[in-house]
Amino acid sequence: MPSSTDRSAEAAALPEGTTRRRRSTRHQRAWYWYDWANSAYVTTTAAVLMGPYLTTVANRAACPDQPVGQSCAAHLSVLGVPVAPGSLYSYTTTVTTVVSALLLIVVGAVADRSLRPQRLLGWFAGVGAAAASAMVLVQGTAWQLGVVLIMVASVCLGSSMVVYDGILCRVAPPDDRDRVSSRGWALGYVGGGLLLAANFLLLNLGPRVGIGTETAVRISLLSAGLWWGLFTVIPVLGLRDLPARPLAEGLPPEAAPERGAVRGAFAQLRDTFVELRGYPQTLLFLLAYLFFNDGIQTVIGSSSLYGTLELGLSQSQVLLTFLVVQFVAVGGALIFGRVAGRIGAWRTVLGGLVVWTLVVGVAYFVPSGVFTAFLALGILIGLVMGGTQALARSLYSQLVPQGRESEFFSLYQAMERGTSWFGTLLFGVVHQLTHSYRLSIVALVAFFVIGGVLLSRVDMREGIRAAGNEAPAVV
Repeated sequence: MPSSTDRSAEAAALPEGTTRRRRSTRHQRAWYWYDWANSAYVTTTAAVLMGPYLTTVANRAACPDQPVGQSCAAHLSVLGVPVAPGSLYSYTTTVTTVVSALLLIVVGAVADRSLRPQRLLGWFAGVGAAAASAMVLVQGTAWQLGVVLIMVASVCLGSSMVVYDGILCRVAPPDDRDRVSSRGWALGYVGGGLLLAANFLLLNLGPRVGIGTETAVRISLLSAGLWWGLFTVIPVLGLRDLPARPLAEGLPPEAAPERGAVRGAFAQLRDTFVELRGYPQTLLFLLAYLFFNDGIQTVIGSSSLYGTLELGLSQSQVLLTFLVVQFVAVGGALIFGRVAGRIGAWRTVLGGLVVWTLVVGVAYFVPSGVFTAFLALGILIGLVMGGTQALARSLYSQLVPQGRESEFFSLYQAMERGTSWFGTLLFGVVHQLTHSYRLSIVALVAFFVIGGVLLSRVDMREGIRAAGNEAPAVV
C-alpha cells in the first residue's frame, strides 16, 4: 500500500488540472450524501407523515369525543389565537419560515467566514436530526410538542442547507453545477424513497404483529431522524479537507476575517442588503424563486393532507403514492439535467413551471376515493419535482458573487423546502375559511404563474457577468 508521501509525490507529478479534477470528483461524491441524508426527513416526516399525524393529534385535543378521521369544528388556542386543527400544520410551517428568514441570513454570513463549513453542516444537521427523532414522543394530545419539534427541525434543516448549497460552488465549476446538483437531488430521492418503502411496509404489516398505526407512524418518524443524523457523518468526514477559500475574497473591508466570524458576519450582512441592489438579475431570480418554490413546497407538504382528508384515501395509499413519486423523481432529476445540458437550465426550469401549473389545475378535479387518479397525478409531479428544484439551485449558484456563496444562499434557503411562507399561509387560510382543501390547492396556481413570469424576465448572462462569475457554455 503506498504511503501518504508516495501519494503526494504522485499527485505532484500529475498535471495540475488532473489533480484538481480528482479532488473535485471525490468531494462531489461526499457532497451528494447530504441530499441522501436529509431527504429521509423531508420525505417521510415533512411531506408524508407529520402533517396528517399532527392534525390527528390536534383534532384529538380540540374534539376529544370525536372519532379519528372526522373533521373537527372546534379550535385550538395558540397564544390566544384560535386555530383550526386542520390548519395547524400549515400555520406551523409559516411561522417557521418567518423565524428562518431572520436566522438563515446570519447563518449564511457566518458560514462564508468559516474555515470549515462542513463542521457547521454537521452541527445543524445533528440538532435537526435530534429534534426529528424526538418526534417519536408526540402522542395523545401533545400537539404543542409536535409544533416545537417541527420548528426546530425545520430551522436546522434550512440552516444546514445554507451551508450545503454554498459548498456546491466550491466542489463544482460552472459547467458542472447542473449535473452535480441534479445528481445530488437524484441520490436524495433514492435515499428518501428507500426509507419511505421500509416505513410503508411497517405501516401495512405492523398490525399483523401487534403494532398499531399510530405507533408505526411514530417509529417511522424516529427512523427518519436517525437516518438524517447517521448519514450526515459521510459528507462531514468526506469534506473535512475541502480546500479553503480566501475569506477576504469578495468581502468588504469592514467584514475582514480578523473581526471574527459572528461580528464580521453582521457587518457583512449589512452590506449584503445594500449591495443586493447592485445585482438586479440575482434579486429578480430570488423574487421568482420565492413564488414558484413556495408553490412547489406547499404542494409537496400538503399533498398528504389533500389525499387523506379531502379525497378520503387511506394513509397506506398516500404513502404508496409518495413512494412511487420518490423513484420517478430520480429519473426526472436526471432527465432534466440532461435536457439542461442541451437547451440550458433556464429554459428547462421555465418548461417545468408550465407542467406544475397544469398539475395544480388538474388536482382540483381529482375525484374523491379514486386512488389511480391520485397516483397518476403523483407520477406527473415526480417527473418535474426533482428537475425544477435541482436546476433552480444550480441556476442561482451562477448568480452568486464569489466569496459570498453561503450568505447569498441563505436568502435562497429561507424560501427553500420545508419553509414555504406565502404558500402555506394561503393554503391554511383558504381551508379555514372554506373548509375545502380543493380550493386551497387550486389557489396555488398563482404562485407558478407569477414565478414563471418573473423568471422569464431574468437575464442570466447579464446576472452571471455582474456577479463576476464564469458563464457556462449553455445557460
